[in-house]
Amino acid sequence: MSKEMPPAVILTERRGRSLWITIQREERRNALNPEVIAGISNAIQASRSDASLRAIVLTGAGRKAFCAGADLSRGTDVFSEGPGEPTTDFGRLARTVHEVGVPLIGRINGDCVAGGMGLMALCDLVIASDAARFGLPEGKVGVFPMQVLVYLRRMIHPRHVNELCLTGELISAARAKEIGIANDVVPYEELDARIESLVGRVSAMSPTASGRSRTRNRIVRRFSSARARSAVSSDAASTNLHLYLRWFVITVNLSQKEIGAQDDQRILDRRIHGRRHP
Repeated sequence: MSKEMPPAVILTERRGRSLWITIQREERRNALNPEVIAGISNAIQASRSDASLRAIVLTGAGRKAFCAGADLSRGTDVFSEGPGEPTTDFGRLARTVHEVGVPLIGRINGDCVAGGMGLMALCDLVIASDAARFGLPEGKVGVFPMQVLVYLRRMIHPRHVNELCLTGELISAARAKEIGIANDVVPYEELDARIESLVGRVSAMSPTASGRSRTRNRIVRRFSSARARSAVSSDAASTNLHLYLRWFVITVNLSQKEIGAQDDQRILDRRIHGRRHP
């Protein structure tokens, strides 16, 4: 008796001069796991040999969720380093995306939260359904989106990042456009037509010019980020670390009624300063 093959978690489809990559895990709100990350990465790497390709469209199956972040149902975390691994699954995907020579367009068909925000932030252009919501709600369950912020901070003002992290609230697609997350917002029924229109505009560009522009923008972002970080601190992660400490202090303070103010102080001293109370 033949063994049934597991369903594919990634669907790739060539549409004209664009390659569509769809996360096929609608029942799990298109959550990320190692197979999804590998599937997206492999599809992008394979596309590099196609000289006629002008854009890559990244989206999720269905209309409820673009991506709900990391799937922890099997104890996996694509944002954590494994034994002997210097980078994370998501970090390696980011490197693959940065090396591809065509624009990556995010088709945000539904909610984009937690690690999904990181996936969205890798895209050069984003078109969102008007029903989509965006946010970093993992803070409500004690998880800080450290790696996602590496990419998100390059897109939007730190005040907006702070609000997303410190409240954990979801924002509307319209608000996401206001703060610079999305390029445009349209009704779901018009999403594909808007994407195709954008692909057409991108395709009209010289592929050499488009690739060089994308590379130049990436270098400028990295250089600007490096200068900003060095101006603040020699620690490359100082900004994110500062926000993490603020987030931690606030979440611990909010739990005073449960564990007591004295225990709070012990936890804070131990976690931030390494002090121990007698």
